[in-house]
This record gives sequence, C-alpha cells and structure tokens, in this order.
Amino acid sequence: MSTSEPKKRRTNPQYELLYHPGIPGRGEHIRLAFEAAGVSYTDTANENPPNDKGSNGYKEVLADGNPPVFAPPALRIPGAKKDGGALLIHQTPNILLYLGPKLGLVPEDEAERFYVNQLTLTALDVSNEAHDTHHPVAVMQYYEDQKDEALKKATDFRGTRIPKFFSYFERVLKGNESAGQGRYLVSDKLTYADLVWWQVVDGLNFAFPKEMEARSKEFPLIYTKFYPGIKEDTGIKQYLASDRRPKYSMGIFRHYPELDRP
Repeated sequence: MSTSEPKKRRTNPQYELLYHPGIPGRGEHIRLAFEAAGVSYTDTANENPPNDKGSNGYKEVLADGNPPVFAPPALRIPGAKKDGGALLIHQTPNILLYLGPKLGLVPEDEAERFYVNQLTLTALDVSNEAHDTHHPVAVMQYYEDQKDEALKKATDFRGTRIPKFFSYFERVLKGNESAGQGRYLVSDKLTYADLVWWQVVDGLNFAFPKEMEARSKEFPLIYTKFYPGIKEDTGIKQYLASDRRPKYSMGIFRHYPELDRP
C-alpha cells in the first residue's frame, strides 16, 4: 500500500475520532466520511499505538463526558459546546447525523436527509447481523466456544438475510437511478448513507467471499455501478491506497471459511 498521504483541508474545530485501534469496526464509517470530504481528523488510538496506558492511547478512547459515552466510537470536537468546552457524542449513526451537513454529505432537501439517515440505520442493521454470525450466543465468549451456533446463524444469514437486505438496496438504487445513475442511494451526489452501505458490502465481501461472489449477479446495480463507483471517489480512492485504512481482522467482519458458502 502507498504511504503517501494527500493533503487534507484543515478544519476548525478539529475532529477527534475515538475508537478501538487496529480494526475498521464501526469507526470506519466515520473515517470514510472524513476521507470522502477531504477533512482532516485525529484517529486518536490508531495514531498513538500501542501505549494503551498513555494519555493519547486507548485510554483516551474511553473518554468520559456528560452524558457519558457508552462505548466507542465517539467523536470529540474541542470548543464546539456553547460554553466553549468539547462536544462529545457517540453512536455511529448519531455521529454521522451530526457530521453530514458539516461535511457536505447530505442533500439540502429535508426529506432526503431523513432518507439518508434511514438507509444508514438499515445498512448498520446488516453490519450488526454480520457480527452475530460469529458471536451468536455471547459477545464476551470466544468464537471457538460457539462454533456450532455460529454455523447455524451464518447459514441463515447467508440464505435469507443477505438476499433480503441486498434486494432492498438494489431496489433503492433502481428507484434513484435517474438521478444517481446507480452510484448513489439518494439524490445525485455522495452521501454518508452511500459510504455506510459501501463499507457493509466491502466487509461482507471479506467475510463471505464465496457467498458474495455467487450473489453478485443477482444485484447488478450494487456490484457493477455502486460498489466500484464509490471506490473511485477521489477521497475514498486515496484512502484505500493509504496506510490509514485499517485491515479487516478481529472486528465486525471476520472470515471463517467454515461459515462461508460450501
């Protein structure tokens, strides 16, 4: 991968992403928004590895506030509160709802902004279900402790849930084809809903390569226009070619061959 880092537009205030180091996870949806918009941000834990005990390492990801953050990802914006303090918000769709207008990743039309949000929430449902294929019983247990249940869950996910969700998003792209040309879910330009759905598709391609290869012909707009089209967006293309893009490993999308299509 290229180590060259394109110059990004400096912002005021600066944005600080607080998320687990080393994995894409739910924080990746927020990284993609910044990268697509060409806006600088601090990826706190990834930029300060591996000293988890340091003031800028993973300890910083667990930043508290009022109300407190339940779990990463969180976004901290110094000076953004009315009293001049740092604004600290969490929950992936909530962060994107906040960032969308500021990064130019939502349409001007109010109704279309609701469409962007509802598509984002639906795409994140797929992400949650994908996670449950390898941890269907208990999040704090190892995959190896629930392999039998995971196989049952993954088989159902591949057989019923993937086609259900993908058929829906194919229909959305078809309905917006006159404006979006198959590349965008809402209107005629990139929104954060596109980025979230793209990341979900990309993660599933990693986790279930045989299944997704077999399914790709069923969803021509997703696989011939949308998925490759987003990859060619200038900011995303540069990001994917950089060392800033975390590799899939032990996060939401995991590749276990035994859970994929036989």
